[in-house]
Amino acid sequence: MEELARESISLLARSASHSDPPQLGSFGAVFIMLKSALGAGLLNFPWAFEKAGGVTTAISVEMVSLVFLISGLVILGYASSVSRQKTYQDVVREVCGQAVGKLCEVCFCFNLFMISVAFLVVVQDQLEKLCISLYETVTGSSEAEMPYHWYTDQRFALFIMCLVIILPLSIPKEIGIQKYTSVLGTLAATYLCVAVIVKYYLMDSHTAIITPEHSQGLVTLFIFLIDYSVFCISKFTCVSFSVSSWASMFSVVPTICFGFQCHEACIAIYSSMENQKISHWVVISVISMFFCLLIYTLTGVYGFMTFGQAVASDILMSYPGNDVVMIISRLLFGISIITIYPIILLLGRSVILNLMLRVQRRRRGIATHSFESRCRAVLTVAWITFTLLIAMFVPDMADVISVIGGISAFFIFIFPGLCLVFTMQTEDVSHKVRLILTIWGMITIIVGAFIFGQSTTIAVMEIFQRF
Repeated sequence: MEELARESISLLARSASHSDPPQLGSFGAVFIMLKSALGAGLLNFPWAFEKAGGVTTAISVEMVSLVFLISGLVILGYASSVSRQKTYQDVVREVCGQAVGKLCEVCFCFNLFMISVAFLVVVQDQLEKLCISLYETVTGSSEAEMPYHWYTDQRFALFIMCLVIILPLSIPKEIGIQKYTSVLGTLAATYLCVAVIVKYYLMDSHTAIITPEHSQGLVTLFIFLIDYSVFCISKFTCVSFSVSSWASMFSVVPTICFGFQCHEACIAIYSSMENQKISHWVVISVISMFFCLLIYTLTGVYGFMTFGQAVASDILMSYPGNDVVMIISRLLFGISIITIYPIILLLGRSVILNLMLRVQRRRRGIATHSFESRCRAVLTVAWITFTLLIAMFVPDMADVISVIGGISAFFIFIFPGLCLVFTMQTEDVSHKVRLILTIWGMITIIVGAFIFGQSTTIAVMEIFQRF
């Protein structure tokens, strides 16, 4: 059972290359990294740009965060090569000790649980818009004239979807459907990015554009990423949204952490690569993060410029329900999330189930197949039930992503920093290199602790304020 998480991720590698090779090439590694990172977090980026105070500030925070994102990937690859372990939890346990390894498992499971909640929130949002679109198409009436019935509520539709589709897909021990759907997330993200840009240029008037002063900063920060787009942006004039506090500037960090998070899967990807030189892994990490940055930033910039301060926390909710281009995007994201949710559940369930089986073996000396099946069924139903309830009563995607972004700081900053500090105590390197890398590891830990504390505190306060 402890191999379930590894097998699930390795299926992604096999589906990406359309074969079953023993080793993974560079192209396949980049593709799977993109597959792991690109997802529902993209929907939140335009809102995060508005929350941060504008395009220049948001991209500045992105650029600084990118240094730590790439650093974390490189450190984890290095720690995997040193420890010879092939999953995130095993590397942390081997390098940092049992206590930190158990903390990693708890954070891993809770992070996957909150990601499941975010996925259901996204599906609920898209169901709402799709129901409105269907009503307007069938009746010819407007959204304001749509009557309310309990059976037309998107929360009821979400419950039915969980019961009829997600639960049957999640019960089995292994989830094989990802062989055929692993590309959907990347396709949905790329389609949404292009759609948001095209919709911006098709608008008669624009809600938010960029002042000439901001345009210069944008070109300076982003010219190497968005060549033509930045020069198009600089042609416009608009209202400036200034940063009122450090808290508002750092409010974009949870979205960045959630959006760029592929660190849990990176060790399995690195371990499957044919060329496991650290220099080669650095190139893979940089290329993967570059393409993620391009897609996320383009969506954030153009989504923010389209709607300005009126942008929703889920960008798709800002567009009309009868917009055909966005209906396709909703369907792509919806199908992708419905097929990915069982995989996330499987990975989280495997951690809890493995613990239950160990306890059962200590008590009775053996864990039977029937016991394992019952536990798996109970855990699956409980996981879906609790994530569904949270998604129904905390419907704002921004609140959920703020919590996830805080927990993600452990996987992107804190655990990689700890791995670097611990490995430097045992590796045969020069005193100067050991000192520099140890200091960098400590800086990474401190930054991660700050992001976790700040993001989680703000998220919890905002959630309680709603009640």
